[in-house]
Amino acid sequence: MKPKVNLKEKFSRFSAYWTPKIVGELNGQYVKLAKLKGEMVWHSHANEDEMFLIVKGSMTLHFRDGKVDLNEGEMFVVPKGVEHLPVAEEECHVMLFEPISTAHTGEVESELTVKELEWI
Repeated sequence: MKPKVNLKEKFSRFSAYWTPKIVGELNGQYVKLAKLKGEMVWHSHANEDEMFLIVKGSMTLHFRDGKVDLNEGEMFVVPKGVEHLPVAEEECHVMLFEPISTAHTGEVESELTVKELEWI
């Protein structure tokens, strides 16, 4: 049996923004933690939905036709193929649920793209 995961302890183990860390796996999905601050890049995931759960702080998901503001304790699922731009004015801690095959920034390559995710 695997040990339980303490989110506060896991978040304390890294400081870099926009670099998701894997903390679990279930049914072909990774459970990831990330710290966000500033602006990501516009991107989409052609074949995967992406779930954002706000653990601490707040963020905004921008879409070409609107936006969704998310606060601590709230979540939102970005449907596959929908272009989005995550923005966090202050540091925000999020939990992400995504299929293992999900590329960090979809087909978009940028200085923020993480190609190999780290387990913590």
